[in-house]
Amino acid sequence: MPSKITFLNSRSHQDLVSCVGWTTADEVYSCSEDHQILKWNLLTNETTLVVKLPEDIYPLDLHWLPKTVGGKKQNQAEIFVLTSSDGKFHLASKAGRIEKSVEAHKGAVLAGRWNFDGTALVTAGEDGQIKIWSKSGMLRSTLASQGSPVFSVAWGPNSDRIIYTSGRQLVIKPLQPNAKVTQWKAHDGFVMKIDWNSVNDLILSGGEDCKYKVWDSFGRLLFSSSPHDYPITSLAWAPDGEVFSVGSFNMLHLCDKTGWSYAVEKTNTLSIFHLAWSADGTQLAGACSNGHVIFAHVVDQHWQWKNFEITLTKRRSMQVQNVMNDAVDVLEFRDRVIKASFAHGHLVVATSLQCYVYKSNNWNTPLIFDLKEGTVSLILQAQKHFLLVDGAGLYVFSYEGQLISAPKFLGLRVDIINAQGVSLSNDTVAIRDKSDEKVILLFDALTGKPLGDGKPLTHKLEMLEIALDQCGPSAERKIAFIDKNRDLHLAFVRHLSQEREISMVHSIAWNDAANILCGIQDSQLTVWYYPSIVFTDKDLIPKTLEFGRTPQILSFVGITVTLRQWDGSLVPSSVPHYPAMLHEYGASARWEDAVQLCRFSPSLWACLAGMAMANRELNTAEIAYAAIGELPKVQNIKFIKEQPSKESHLARLLLFSGQIQEAEAVHLQAGLIYQAIQVNIDLFNWDRALELAVKHKTHVDTVLAYREKFLQKFGRKENNKRFMHYAEGVEVDWDKIQAKIEVELSKERERDANAKSSSALWR
Repeated sequence: MPSKITFLNSRSHQDLVSCVGWTTADEVYSCSEDHQILKWNLLTNETTLVVKLPEDIYPLDLHWLPKTVGGKKQNQAEIFVLTSSDGKFHLASKAGRIEKSVEAHKGAVLAGRWNFDGTALVTAGEDGQIKIWSKSGMLRSTLASQGSPVFSVAWGPNSDRIIYTSGRQLVIKPLQPNAKVTQWKAHDGFVMKIDWNSVNDLILSGGEDCKYKVWDSFGRLLFSSSPHDYPITSLAWAPDGEVFSVGSFNMLHLCDKTGWSYAVEKTNTLSIFHLAWSADGTQLAGACSNGHVIFAHVVDQHWQWKNFEITLTKRRSMQVQNVMNDAVDVLEFRDRVIKASFAHGHLVVATSLQCYVYKSNNWNTPLIFDLKEGTVSLILQAQKHFLLVDGAGLYVFSYEGQLISAPKFLGLRVDIINAQGVSLSNDTVAIRDKSDEKVILLFDALTGKPLGDGKPLTHKLEMLEIALDQCGPSAERKIAFIDKNRDLHLAFVRHLSQEREISMVHSIAWNDAANILCGIQDSQLTVWYYPSIVFTDKDLIPKTLEFGRTPQILSFVGITVTLRQWDGSLVPSSVPHYPAMLHEYGASARWEDAVQLCRFSPSLWACLAGMAMANRELNTAEIAYAAIGELPKVQNIKFIKEQPSKESHLARLLLFSGQIQEAEAVHLQAGLIYQAIQVNIDLFNWDRALELAVKHKTHVDTVLAYREKFLQKFGRKENNKRFMHYAEGVEVDWDKIQAKIEVELSKERERDANAKSSSALWR
């Protein structure tokens, strides 16, 4: 993904350019020590003078007030904050008129930044102070005061913390009084620039030691560059958090969020003092010390799906290559390409004004529809439709261009939604709630309304990544998520209480054609052929795995997992096609074919065992468990098949899957009190067994008899006061107990036979 550097052949500044800022996707303001503010139009290549500042104002930093908050446009006029060397910051209009000047610091005001909702302003000064101001320029508080100048400052994602430079150190300071401050040594020289991305929550720093580094919000180092020839003088995150730019003397870097470099450009502009991205993340502006303003355009991006490879060759042009026959098609667009996605046989391209939908079998006649906002930040695809996220909200469209739904909820902030925090399937949209990252909100993709009773999925820890499976009926839709401890969990979307933990992983992806899950586990690629087995028999999880090496997952299409290594190189890794065939046989109930496939590929027996139990196909499950040597479970299946009624049969199936409470509830609802008691006796859940016996006034002696036998086997005496109390008034007679049990079982068989007979007569 190299960047293309351009210079506008028009008027430039006569002195050092200190800062730049975007007003729209094609309009940039720049400030210079020649006291001029210029406006650059990238569509017409024109540069106009906005205002000539007073001779005593030497601008140092510029930041525009956010135009949208949570998808809603703000009503106030467009203004920007301009900090200067005279200790003041100035609130200026788009026309260049100074609305207000505020005495802020002793010495130069080195940085000024609006928070993400535009309600507060932070300034950092040469006097070492950090101050918080209202939108109108009224002082709220002095957040910090230190002996050395603060060269750079940035807001945290939720605008509740700031990070600032302190010599060689970085400091994260919460706005709440007496809150814990995080501080660490970041560089071997002074830290010159920092930026904190609101989407990925990562921190970027550059220093006099000629290095740039990436940190998490706890101050842990994620990446450190090798030393460059000159100090790092500027850096900036792209809005979506996928890439960042770094500027130095005659040098501009474009880097991935993990730190490795996409491209390096030699600029011949001397030092680049300030960098700013356009809202759509496709263009970059830089302020240079030789009086120039440079513009970079991100090109040469790649998208792959099966036998097609697509390359963004120019800002308005793509090349499609079919690697099977070397056929090449060129796609031309009226406007600049902002985002694209290629999956499920469809290419979705969002430009600054329109959305194009191509089919992989026809590149000549795309479906085109207009966009309300020209800042699409994310595109997700499912088999039947796709999701767009822009500055106004989330929208689900069909591949025919029809708006299907627009999920909304209180506190929606589209500016911080990323691919790890939202997932799409044919019937469900899942969104991680940024205001409470322990919560996943679930919506019907076809209506945009909350699923079921509107109850979200709530976890005990914050969640880092979520992913919906792509196949199967909506009633069996599952969501996988990774929590803060890097534990992978699986849950049914429509049965949220059935949540299971699988393992520790760092990244996940579902296959597009079968419910096979892959993840990065201990720097290895791990593939779960049948992850749903966690709901039926968790013990078999280790037997449904395959391992391979390498780190970050990009896609899982067909039998190919595409990964990116730490150095940015792409590595395809293949998985056998037999698991997908097994999923197909299971979905169509072709159990004999599934057994034959496993005889050909024995590693799939555990997957078949889980599938068969999930579908209550006990004969097939018995064969599969026998093939992997799970003889106790074979005996358990035979016992389930011998149950005298369908209720006991179902309860024992639930018990096999570890659903103890559900199994007991099935017995109680059917009036099978003894069977519910016996379930708890079999599990040595003595207190619950006695509780049921006492409550229903039956089989108290049965519970006491089995309890006594249990204690005798281990040579122990009764110490449970409740059992001791009931043992005093109840006589244990095994002959009577066995007779009562036989009566209970006979009644159950007779009732089941009568029910079957009535059903046959009705038919």
